[in-house]
Amino acid sequence: MCVIEESPVVETQRLTLRAPAQADIERVAAFCIDHDVARMTTRMPSPYTRAHAEDFVARCGTQDRSRDNTFAIALADEGLIGVVGLFTNPDGPVEMGYWIGRPYWGRGYATEAARGALDWARSAWRKRYVTAGHFADNEASGRVLIKAGFLYTGVVEHKPSIARGEPAATRMMVWLA
Repeated sequence: MCVIEESPVVETQRLTLRAPAQADIERVAAFCIDHDVARMTTRMPSPYTRAHAEDFVARCGTQDRSRDNTFAIALADEGLIGVVGLFTNPDGPVEMGYWIGRPYWGRGYATEAARGALDWARSAWRKRYVTAGHFADNEASGRVLIKAGFLYTGVVEHKPSIARGEPAATRMMVWLA
């Protein structure tokens, strides 16, 4: 059995991936109020409130780290700019999801964070297979996942999106260590 440290920390070239903390609540709320951030996720409501951010950070603190790990994506001197998470689905495979605050889009942070999380999953968590998906209308996320090493499976699922209020076509991908 793989033993996971209580709150893993991953350092990349420009970022630190660490457990979300109370100090992150304001930035989570500020970025996630943006409907264009929320609608590209499955679990984020819109409108997003400070109470949602408080609940999110609290839930991250109670995760069973042998099954699920959520990392705040922190940029030096700025703090949290997004989140990347690895979650064990009920049917077994680990799935990765992420979001980045709008002011940080297009700078390579999502790809760097995804690679850092996958490197950690392979080395510390001993995972060899991770799935991910992106909504079909979010081609930028597809490019991020490809650069992080994911490959398209050819499967399109209709995944829920709380912010959209209806399922959305999701192009599924796989990463193999």
